[in-house]
Amino acid sequence: MVVSPALLAELGRALSYPKLRERIDPHDAATLLDWLARLATVADDLEIAPARSADPDDDYLIALAASNDALLVSGDKHLLDLASELPILPPARFIELIDSV
Repeated sequence: MVVSPALLAELGRALSYPKLRERIDPHDAATLLDWLARLATVADDLEIAPARSADPDDDYLIALAASNDALLVSGDKHLLDLASELPILPPARFIELIDSV
């Protein structure tokens, strides 16, 4: 698993949104962020991506995955639109692959 400072910051913001706070306890959210920061590979944020998303705010994720030769797992439509060009899977498909191993 590869994360970056920008990805951890974005996840922290998302976990604080009221809609998610109704479903995820703030302590559990903080525990998840801490776990990721300690156990995932924390890579540098890069700006050069091998492809561009329709949402430029997603390009750092493409760069992160490409620079670390990693599969990008996302439910974001803009990223999934690039799945024919890049190794990007929706979460459900990724779980299917893990379960089949």
